[in-house]
Amino acid sequence: MTTKSELLVQERDIVVPGEVLATGLDFLPSFGTYRSGEAILASRVGLVNVDRKVLKLIPLCGRYLPKRGDTIVAKVIDILMSGWRLDTSSPYPAVLQLKDASSSYIEKGADLTRYFALGDYVATKISNVTSQKLVDVTMRELGTRKLVGGRIIEVNTHKVPRIIGKQGSMVSMIKDATGCKIIVGQNGIVWLSGVPEMENIAVQAIRKIERESHISGLTEKMKAYLQEVLPTYKFQERAPSQQQPLENSDEA
Repeated sequence: MTTKSELLVQERDIVVPGEVLATGLDFLPSFGTYRSGEAILASRVGLVNVDRKVLKLIPLCGRYLPKRGDTIVAKVIDILMSGWRLDTSSPYPAVLQLKDASSSYIEKGADLTRYFALGDYVATKISNVTSQKLVDVTMRELGTRKLVGGRIIEVNTHKVPRIIGKQGSMVSMIKDATGCKIIVGQNGIVWLSGVPEMENIAVQAIRKIERESHISGLTEKMKAYLQEVLPTYKFQERAPSQQQPLENSDEA
């Protein structure tokens, strides 16, 4: 006898592994879910997303996995004969080759610390990830650069899309309100630079988004929050950015 199809959760519900999301054969499992008999269950902690009859989960935790095309904020952890090794805040470090480090020619045997020293942070783009998880990055793309001064904070990589907002709207609002330069790496590393007091407010705003990322109407809540902590801030509508979300240049 076929079980009646029934959705047992609602959009944006938080579920845990093993929780039954739906019964019957009318619903289809997708990312983060699986079918067991005539039921669909969660395979991880996440937010429910219902797309017609397809059920998937938006992850709430887990390590970053490098993907080609991602813009990340990475730390120089080793200097090699042929370039630099970077910490990507994932299980897989990246290599920045000499040919990808600058549009200028770098001679063999040059003092590579003149370009990037141990402990430096860079905004860089992943150019390739092999099947063995060897990661190559480049500094020859728009928005990539060495990050000087400022501060670094780490956020949940799965909250990055909410921190950036649609077409960069959320991070742009924080930039406008605080006057800070902000680059959000898809690996969950964020660089901020501005007046110390404003840096603190920007960090608090980012942490608030991280905590409340599952709440609907978050943009309006953040607008109200920024106007509360910065009474002189006047919210202005911005034209949607045509840049990719993570290429948060200083001018964005």
